[in-house]
Amino acid sequence: MPPLVAPTELALFALVGLLGGAHCLGMCGPLVTTYAERMPSDDRGPSWFELRQHALFNAGRTASYALVGGLLGLVGATVYAGAGAAFGGVGDLLRGVVGVAVGVVVIAVGLTRVLGSDRLHGLLPVSLGTSAVFSRVAGYASSRIDDYATGPRIALLGAIHAFLPCPLLYPAFVYALGQGRPVAGALNLAALGVGTVPTLFLYGTVLGSVPAARRAAAHRVLGGAFVLLGLIPLLAGLGLLGVPVPHLHIPHYTATP
Repeated sequence: MPPLVAPTELALFALVGLLGGAHCLGMCGPLVTTYAERMPSDDRGPSWFELRQHALFNAGRTASYALVGGLLGLVGATVYAGAGAAFGGVGDLLRGVVGVAVGVVVIAVGLTRVLGSDRLHGLLPVSLGTSAVFSRVAGYASSRIDDYATGPRIALLGAIHAFLPCPLLYPAFVYALGQGRPVAGALNLAALGVGTVPTLFLYGTVLGSVPAARRAAAHRVLGGAFVLLGLIPLLAGLGLLGVPVPHLHIPHYTATP
């Protein structure tokens, strides 16, 4: 029986999350700072209460990533199953086409990071009018900070972050949708969320900022991780379409005999 998720995928998603922490500082850092300012502070360092609150916040954020990843994986699985039932052997063809498309999108995102260019961002969903969505979600979070930041409901503030337009999350969500594996989608997005925890946790407790030069370097390495991640569905998709490519042992992508 094949594993629920390939270890290579989990490792790459965790790496993307770890390296993407620098990006998270720019997107989520101001909100994290706002939450932290509501908590009772101690000049001697973060208190156990603060540590607990930040842990709950990051747990809620990671859980929501996993939930969305699992739901998108379920949507993909439903589409593949429906296509296979309606059109017979078209299932592998559809998975191949989607795999190639997902791989190209994720690799394109990676290249924008590696090259330090924003030229391809206009082709990605994050640019399609999401600023209004961000404003609404951020406004919802901001209006509840006083009530939630000092209690267990700070986990809900963390959960909201899965619905903020994010160039880090969007490629991962597209990947989960294209894979069509609910459990793998949930586990992979959970791995990404866990990978982002160290940076945001430290930012909210003991660090105030990360130098811009270091963030830029991390973005380039993050781009390389995205390129590697995108190669998985791209090569597997090409294989399902009959294109001779280097073999990747990914049980979930094995063509049906």
